[in-house]
Amino acid sequence: MALEGRLELRIAQKLILTPQLQQAIKLLQLPYLELSQFLNQELIENPLLEESDEIPIEESTSEERESLEIEEAHEDTEAPLEKLMKLSVDEYFEERGFDGRDLGYFNPGTESPPSFEQFITKKSNLYDHLLWQLRLSNSPESIRKIGEIIIGNLDENGYLRASIEEIEEEIKTQRKTVEDALSLIQSFDPVGVGARNIIECLLLQLNALNLQGTLAEKIIMNNMDELGKKKYAQIAQRYNLPIKDIMTAVKVIDGLEPKPGRNFFNPETNYIVPDVYLIKTADGYQIVLNDEGLPRLRINSLYKKLIHQNNAVSKEDKQFLVEKLRSAVGLIKSLEQRDKTIYRVTDSLLDLQREFFDKGVEYLKPLTLREVASGLNLHESTISRVTSNKYLSCTHGIFSFRFLFSSALHSSMGSVSSKSVKNILKNIIVEEDSRKPLSDQHLAQILKEKGIIIARRTVAKYREELGIPSQTYRRKID
Repeated sequence: MALEGRLELRIAQKLILTPQLQQAIKLLQLPYLELSQFLNQELIENPLLEESDEIPIEESTSEERESLEIEEAHEDTEAPLEKLMKLSVDEYFEERGFDGRDLGYFNPGTESPPSFEQFITKKSNLYDHLLWQLRLSNSPESIRKIGEIIIGNLDENGYLRASIEEIEEEIKTQRKTVEDALSLIQSFDPVGVGARNIIECLLLQLNALNLQGTLAEKIIMNNMDELGKKKYAQIAQRYNLPIKDIMTAVKVIDGLEPKPGRNFFNPETNYIVPDVYLIKTADGYQIVLNDEGLPRLRINSLYKKLIHQNNAVSKEDKQFLVEKLRSAVGLIKSLEQRDKTIYRVTDSLLDLQREFFDKGVEYLKPLTLREVASGLNLHESTISRVTSNKYLSCTHGIFSFRFLFSSALHSSMGSVSSKSVKNILKNIIVEEDSRKPLSDQHLAQILKEKGIIIARRTVAKYREELGIPSQTYRRKID
């Protein structure tokens, strides 16, 4: 069969996202901090954009503001156009870079040395702390090299996550040499570091306290399962000792550190900045979008004059400026549309979850994205973008927008939110007697008395999601 090429004319419908629509969708799902970074980057890349110190007029519409930005081309500016056209590169740096600010450094001209408060330091982590001790030791070079490998294989809690055999195979050395290096690391501070499991970690700490051969050591070596389940009577029966002696040993074990490296672990701090503030007033609630720290954008009037003046710049430069002007205007419109959409969604959530904002988490109602989208005549995906990674501040605290959406559970009082049930369950456990903690079946019975009928396995599921241990591990013995 011969292959041949031919031209065909077909009519088809396709959904094409314009660059402006793509940008609007992208801005809609950006949280506060990412939006701030994006706008600052746009200020750097687009010469037609500049930051305005003026407070925008709330009464003006978006069409009026757009017209104002484009039609203002012939207004006077702070610096005359002739100065901009004649300004050379050398004159620019002489005028703007005399103090080094535009060159990446700043010298105010004072001779006083900088204060030490201007410098910051990094907190020493577990790796640095152990490596410092290793370099101060008098061990042979071969032991120190293996010690560095062992330190590099410790997790954030100080446990060795590589076996002796793996290290031996990696560096092609004798097993005894690796064990000697591990013993050296286990002698370092914090005590218990370099252990391969929880039992070895606790035993290392007992050895440092000169408690070898004690009842506490026997319990750690032989009765960790019973200890974890707090079966102290069973342990007392095994050693034929009174429960009082067992509890004394347990108090010693409770004073040990199961995660010796935790004090050196420096997790990255993630700060939550609310995107919307819901302020309660005498007349109701006021919705305030958080724009603090966000640059207020406007069109640079000097470059607009270059566009409107004939023969001011070359054809290629003018085309570049026109494209950047179109991009700048589109960005400002997209930002306004983003604010309007977030405001509308917040207002809808305020109406649908009014009892939650008035009384608290226990009054949270079941809600889906589809219900909000239907009420605002928007697509469900738009509501999803608005509520993703964004936070709302109200009188009860700071909550994720997604916190306001939850599944429904049926009760004698009607449909209730699963999150409100979790909050009720948490409060019941907080108020329980720690010496006689409630079982999951008992918790389900208490919820039933409150009109919330759920199965015992559902109670266990919610309890695990809340990070609350079971009845056995919640029991405390005096």
